Amino acid sequence: MALTHWKKLDNPDYIGAYAFQPGEKKTVTIDRIRREMVNGPDGKREECTVVHFREKEKPLILNATNGKMISRLAGSPYVEDWVGLRIVLGVEKVKAFGDVVDAVRVKNERPAEETNAPALPLCSDCGNVIKAFGEWSAPQIAASTKKRFGALLCMDCGNKRKDAQQNE
Repeated sequence: MALTHWKKLDNPDYIGAYAFQPGEKKTVTIDRIRREMVNGPDGKREECTVVHFREKEKPLILNATNGKMISRLAGSPYVEDWVGLRIVLGVEKVKAFGDVVDAVRVKNERPAEETNAPALPLCSDCGNVIKAFGEWSAPQIAASTKKRFGALLCMDCGNKRKDAQQNE
């Protein structure tokens, strides 16, 4: 039987921990990210960054923790590169406002339907996904840096190692 969180009865405009059953995760696809005026629980209005999803799910007010995780998963700090990215949302206990509360978190995992897909190569230095650059595909960059430096590297980290070698 599904349980109803008391905050769900308030019908807020944004997704919160109350939208999840215990242990539930939701896989969503980022549709757009934009700045919006948001009504806080105290009735105060403030401008926030909001992530909207393609699925019929309420949008997520983006905090620094979730922004950093999406940036890492996307391999880019630029929100334009996040569009189309599939992410997994879940609930974690966090310390906030002088208490331990439930919070929605972007999980550091690939959606279940993508676990059989070939793994995206991660940079050994920065941990980001290795992305295509210019004429080079991500697998070409990974293979080239593995051969030259003995490690899978993104273009930025590969260039840093190349510069370091030249300055030795």
